[in-house]
Amino acid sequence: MDNRIALVLGATGGIGGELASQLASNGWQVRALNRNPDRAGRDDRFQWIKGDAMQAADVARAANGASLIVHAVNPPGYRDWEKVVLPMLDNTIAAAEANGARILLPGTVYNYGPDVFPVITEDAPQTPLTRKGKIRREMELRLKAAAARGKARVLIVRAGDFFGARAVNSWFSQGLAKAGRRPKAITYPGKRGVGHQWAYLPDLAETMLRLAEHPGLDDFATFNFGGHWDGDGTAMIGAIRQALGEPFLPVKGMPWWIMRLASPFVHFFREVLEMRYLWQVPARLDNAKLVALLGSEPHTPIEDAVRATLKGTGCLGDEVVGRAMGGAGLSKV
Repeated sequence: MDNRIALVLGATGGIGGELASQLASNGWQVRALNRNPDRAGRDDRFQWIKGDAMQAADVARAANGASLIVHAVNPPGYRDWEKVVLPMLDNTIAAAEANGARILLPGTVYNYGPDVFPVITEDAPQTPLTRKGKIRREMELRLKAAAARGKARVLIVRAGDFFGARAVNSWFSQGLAKAGRRPKAITYPGKRGVGHQWAYLPDLAETMLRLAEHPGLDDFATFNFGGHWDGDGTAMIGAIRQALGEPFLPVKGMPWWIMRLASPFVHFFREVLEMRYLWQVPARLDNAKLVALLGSEPHTPIEDAVRATLKGTGCLGDEVVGRAMGGAGLSKV
């Protein structure tokens, strides 16, 4: 690939920051659009550009000459999703079409309903039951239409729930082991015996990078990332206990009933409750297509990945918490 200029929208977030870092380490010129670049805790390897993803002119200016646009930006705390998510994407699409660039979107399982569970392939029908799921489906429909027009290309990499040192705003770091302190108990959102899928950010970002650089992608390409499948919820709990050196660390359930009572008054609780179904039934992304193309998927052993996550988020008791990367509520971009 001759043109190795990438614009990253969401470079202070979990997957956006991780991918931007790996792009820079692999010889890409990385531009990062941010409303307050002086306060972004910035990586000096990036070219920080002041601007707003909601402003088409800002995105167009930052994207000039880029061959890759990473769309990893979301409103924090799920606030105003229905008002800002699609306009931001439209700005990205316009900028990509003007430059003949590829858009890379981190995909979610929100797009799917229980009709395609427990195993989800890339061609599974998207029949979401939730408001956020319907918005995510519309995002992908707009991207597919853009690719069909022939002026931009698209890569969607779908993954489970994020964890990693940068995933401060995630189920892992806001639930299981709250960032910034050594946990006295693990708060697990899922039902006993129900499988759940996790994505370690460094592995996911490396996968995205390898796919983005692959010469044989379709103009509209979608892939599932396998990550870590925890068949009954015990593997993640066990890895946290092992990293902390506390084999009998208590496990308690998520106080869903309190969240439900408070949801009329707390916007964030309403948004989280809408996605509870993904903790009640198994939903596993099948990564066979990705492995067939790349030969293998980057895969850090869960024990190592969890320890690095706890260390990076200040949960081992002997570290200073890394800077909280601004994200999108519970990270699932």
